[in-house]
Amino acid sequence: MKSIFLFIACAVFTATGIAQRPAQNPMSEKRYTPKKLGYKLIWKDEFKGNKLDLQKWAVRGIGPRAIAYVSEEAVKVEDGYLKLYALKKGDSLLGSAIGTQGLFMSKYGYYECRAKLQKSPGVWAAFWIQSTEISKGEDPAIFGAEIDILEFFKKLGPDIVSHNVHWAYGPNQRTTRGMQSYLKGVSEGFHTFGLEWTPEKYIFYVDGYKFYEVTQGISHIEEYMILSMEYPSAREEIKNTVFPDVFIVDYVKVYQKKEK
Repeated sequence: MKSIFLFIACAVFTATGIAQRPAQNPMSEKRYTPKKLGYKLIWKDEFKGNKLDLQKWAVRGIGPRAIAYVSEEAVKVEDGYLKLYALKKGDSLLGSAIGTQGLFMSKYGYYECRAKLQKSPGVWAAFWIQSTEISKGEDPAIFGAEIDILEFFKKLGPDIVSHNVHWAYGPNQRTTRGMQSYLKGVSEGFHTFGLEWTPEKYIFYVDGYKFYEVTQGISHIEEYMILSMEYPSAREEIKNTVFPDVFIVDYVKVYQKKEK
């Protein structure tokens, strides 16, 4: 058990400098499941078949994004998995993203994906929840928040995944600062990445281990899920990226508790 954790005393720095918190171990060695926490499954996609289920997802934001172009070509469903690619075609870079906007919106609950992360630095896998109202005002309770359940920046190290919460898009944007979770071997094979969202806080999990509890930026409105393979804003940052790279998702599940 203890071999998968490591005490990390130094801060992790990225291009955003002090915006990142030091990497940390789980809050305890206890492992949680949605069922043990009292949640019941209300929505899932296990990516069966050979195409994206358009009743659950749509390819999101087709067109330019950062230094790449989000394309349906980079989104595949095969062998029981969703595969979100980072592709290089000549001088063109293709990214991928899917979302449930307008198809499945919810608030509160336990959100989880089981996935295998990309291999390269530069590009990064992401699983997040977004508000349709976030740029319309600064109160997250009313206008929602961007909740980054998982981002995998390989440059931080092979055993660190990141989480964040942003709200009040605009000149006064706020953030909890990047939260870094250390779990040895997280970049190899499949792992689960979860968020418990309640009216009081967000709790971030990796493989059932609780890493962070956050009471800032709490949204009280329905939001939608996104899975994506992201690119940075400068080509210099992908100099060590090996193409093609892929973010492979086994399933996405959403759980909620019955209202009392």
